Amino acid sequence: MTTKLERLIDQGVGRVPADIVLKGGSFFDLATGEIVRSDIAIGADRIVGTSGDYKGETEIDISGRTVVPGFIDTHLHIESSLVIPHEFDRCVLPYGVTTAICDPHEIANVLGAEGIEFFLESALETIMDIRVQLSSCVPATHLETSGADLPIESLLPFRHHPKVIGLAEFMNFPGVIHKDPVCMAKLAVFQGGHIDGHAPLLSGNDLNGYLSAGIRTEHECTTAAEALEKIRKGMHILVREGSVSKDLAALIPIITERLSPYLALCTDDRNPLDIAEQGHLDHMIRTAIANGVEPLAIYRAASISAARAFGLRDRGLVAPGWRADLVVLDSLESCRAEMVFSAGRRVTDALFSTRRQVAPIGLDSVKARPVNAAHFGVPAKDGETSVIGVMPGKIITEHRRYRLPVKGNETSVDLANDIIKVAVIERHGKNGNHANGFVQGFGLKKGAIASTVGHDSHNICVVGVDEDDMARAANRLGEIKGGFVVVEDGKITGEIALPVAGLMSIEPYETVRDTLHHLRKAAFALGATLEEPFLQLAFLPLPVIPHLKISDRGMVDVDKFALIG
Repeated sequence: MTTKLERLIDQGVGRVPADIVLKGGSFFDLATGEIVRSDIAIGADRIVGTSGDYKGETEIDISGRTVVPGFIDTHLHIESSLVIPHEFDRCVLPYGVTTAICDPHEIANVLGAEGIEFFLESALETIMDIRVQLSSCVPATHLETSGADLPIESLLPFRHHPKVIGLAEFMNFPGVIHKDPVCMAKLAVFQGGHIDGHAPLLSGNDLNGYLSAGIRTEHECTTAAEALEKIRKGMHILVREGSVSKDLAALIPIITERLSPYLALCTDDRNPLDIAEQGHLDHMIRTAIANGVEPLAIYRAASISAARAFGLRDRGLVAPGWRADLVVLDSLESCRAEMVFSAGRRVTDALFSTRRQVAPIGLDSVKARPVNAAHFGVPAKDGETSVIGVMPGKIITEHRRYRLPVKGNETSVDLANDIIKVAVIERHGKNGNHANGFVQGFGLKKGAIASTVGHDSHNICVVGVDEDDMARAANRLGEIKGGFVVVEDGKITGEIALPVAGLMSIEPYETVRDTLHHLRKAAFALGATLEEPFLQLAFLPLPVIPHLKISDRGMVDVDKFALIG
């Protein structure tokens, strides 16, 4: 009886027909940079023949089309797409993303090991190859209240799971540099394996110390100079373009043929609305080419260079013996997928229907105490007040200082300078913490916006002009078990329920996409000027990103890694 391996060899030699043959087109050879006119023969889950003529059990005419390897998103949080892994699979795979390397950091911060188990179980069922990095920083810092705690002992049972690559983004870079015992325990276990980085603006000897811990990849570079220093010091740079963090334009100068072996692409956080309107990694590729990047450089970054950075040795080239993750494009420049193959299977609606479903979890994770307008008061004080300065397109914020108006014995908003209130409310049922502050840059003239998506601990975050509306929005989140809410003059004008850990919907991605359209309109009706106000809101409580943030414990000076007294 012929074994699978023997049959693959016979198909490659041409003794027997291949399972599928793509005929009449060309493929982009990422080794030489050539466009090669050729049949592409597929046997089972791999490519068995190129640069020749093949017969196939199924033959597909792709005349005039170009085939490239499937794209690899090297760093993302599926939770930030607001849909569960099965819906992410169905949403993103048709754009040519055949591999996604995710960090279930968001659900882990809410539910702990149960959240990682949910992602691993889902990854075994999806058509896309979802790989998991084990969340390294739960909680991310000591400056906030998380829903869970994952010491190294909680991660070890997952270490050898077939879908696990290594240790996810190590955000607590001060903990690494200063040899925090908890950080050291996790780093020690994963020495020799893959450890993902997260060190925005870190440079010089501090960067050297961070890299000496065995950290090899980084997605937080926001300038070409920062990226070049990290490349020189041995890092593989993941160029990021998400719904909020948009670093592609700044990093275009480093996306060259010479540097492409040290580059990859990632989205980090991208929601279904942006995917529907712009695309996913395909959007990055065509944008880069339109801005002068050589196709060879960006397509290498999207596939073979990414695969090598994360030890995925079976994918990234259109060549015999390699995994048949393939994207059939109308052209390299437009990068529009007309056909996608995942492990040799043509991606269709029928293929998605073969997956086993995984039951959602964490449906009662929002346990915040009810609040009222008085909870959002900020006592008046002499002198200037620290204000979070939002920078559109970035999750980095500025530490700004203003002398704010005073009404009675309370500090007030300053709409003339676009300064409104921000609050974080602990929602895991642990201590009932509530912290207030001020933020500049949302554009709101009235009402409030609230969310249970608040990186990394995912407490309730609210921004608003009116304290009654802020309270109404926060309380509504408890009623819908998490999500986003917009309130204007006491009325809920937009909402989306995200009951899976307060982070993800149980609805199809099309429903989420359409609801987000309405939600944006409701936010813009308040005066919101940010392109993506909800995900921008979600990053205000992220105390591992410079320079000023807010957690449930208070305002955080990230540069000093300390609460502001």
